[in-house]
Amino acid sequence: MNKRSFENARVWRVGADVDTDALAPGAYMKHGLEVIGWHCLEAVRTDFASGVKEGDVIVAGANFGIGSSREQAAGVLRHLGLAAVIAPSYSGLYFRNAFNLGLLLLTCPEADKIEEGERVALHFEVDTPQVIRANGQVMACAPIPDFLMDMVDAGGLLPLLKQKQQG
Repeated sequence: MNKRSFENARVWRVGADVDTDALAPGAYMKHGLEVIGWHCLEAVRTDFASGVKEGDVIVAGANFGIGSSREQAAGVLRHLGLAAVIAPSYSGLYFRNAFNLGLLLLTCPEADKIEEGERVALHFEVDTPQVIRANGQVMACAPIPDFLMDMVDAGGLLPLLKQKQQG
């Protein structure tokens, strides 16, 4: 299991059912992640693309990443430097694309308690990942299998396979 932690991660709140078109709008799919990044979530949070910083987290409602299978919807969040997405549930395709690209997703049933702009810590020292709120409340998230954390650590499935091939 990954032993790294994130401290003081700023929370960006979005609602439930955020779809892949909001994350990677179709009008910009002919461009690379840099351009897509400037339009990420613009239909939901006009301030997101210009304000997000490396190490921030998105806290969402249920069904994050519904919609198409476009992997750019996960890749753009990694490109923008997000530490993680925290939500009670994800689209199955989005979940797999995110880990394949090295984006950490934390499944947390109590995600709705985390507030906009709050600073949180993410800890992995125990079997169950934890979100620690600014008020000290500890929220347990669903365990993440080691093979998925290996992908996050390596930066995605392809970098992990290259590491294994070389080592």
